[in-house]
Amino acid sequence: MSFHNANKTNAKDINLKELFYVIKKRLWIVVVITFISTGLGTYYSYSHNTSLYQASSRIIIDTTPDYRNTLQVIIKDSTILGKVVKQLGLPQSPEALAGQITVTSIDNTQVVSIGVTYTDPKRAADIANTTATVFKAELPNIVSSNNVRDVSILSNASVNPVPINHNQKMKIVIALVIGGVIGIGLAFLLDSLDDTLRSNNEVEEILGLPVLGRVSRANKKNLKKKYIKHVNLEARGDTVGYK
Repeated sequence: MSFHNANKTNAKDINLKELFYVIKKRLWIVVVITFISTGLGTYYSYSHNTSLYQASSRIIIDTTPDYRNTLQVIIKDSTILGKVVKQLGLPQSPEALAGQITVTSIDNTQVVSIGVTYTDPKRAADIANTTATVFKAELPNIVSSNNVRDVSILSNASVNPVPINHNQKMKIVIALVIGGVIGIGLAFLLDSLDDTLRSNNEVEEILGLPVLGRVSRANKKNLKKKYIKHVNLEARGDTVGYK
């Protein structure tokens, strides 16, 4: 290994040591901020997240593919949904309810799915089933029987108690990671604002003079023990210096 490569390796080792030193020195900041962030994420995840449920019914529309697309639009029209809102006593308008309903053709067949997303699982199933029933009953009053041969209910929607939007664990993990990143970032920010000299190299770089030695941190307890030991030795006629 060349001298240049050795210097680069040593520099990397020093930099890594400095990074770990900064994190270790202010570890409490990282822990506190991570704890707060995780706590807030947990609280928000469980208190501000409205559960949504899905249910779907299926109907068979015996007509041409082109006209079936027209009928799928009619299913979400206020002519149909207005009666659904009235029958179920829903609080929203037909237009608002239309935003909670999806109508799709299954694999380009005559089977059409009426999907409903709602905050109550039973209500979601009721809306899907009522929409299918009202559509079948009202269709003869809207279009000519020459265009539609038959509409039949293939399957009713069932209550699905499992929400579709609950992923609290992932949100908590994200909050934990964000808290850790912010905590580490703050630790390095405080370290960059701290102009305390921590090593001989820093002193030599600033003063341009070699460091001959360093004084260790004084400890009152150790100084007291050394003083008592010194007094006892003097009382016996010995002399000793502080170490």
